[in-house]
Amino acid sequence: MRKQAPCRIVVCRGCCCGSADKVAGLDHAEQVTRLAEVTAVRVTDCLDVCERANVIVVQPSAAGRAAGGRPVWLGLVNDPDAAEDIAAWVRAGGPGVAEPPDILGLYVFTPPRRIRTAPALS
Repeated sequence: MRKQAPCRIVVCRGCCCGSADKVAGLDHAEQVTRLAEVTAVRVTDCLDVCERANVIVVQPSAAGRAAGGRPVWLGLVNDPDAAEDIAAWVRAGGPGVAEPPDILGLYVFTPPRRIRTAPALS
């Protein structure tokens, strides 16, 4: 039996995201480490929504995508506890499988269409 692809996380660490100059008071490396404890994390260059630094995209698992889940963009993820909220959601199944913790609703945004369809997230 072939193993289904799990949720994946894309973490922006381009020009603004991950920068102590832009987002002070957050251990940016720890944020990535915490998320990598639960699923594959891809660190990417700028996702072109710098006004929402730090940006994290949660991509659905194969099961989540089959159930209609789509990538969920989270912006202004600058609270140290947010990584745990994201990790808990991914452990529960992520987009299409489990409802996100209510607190994550504060971070969700819809990126411009040109960004949503970028090859980096396909």
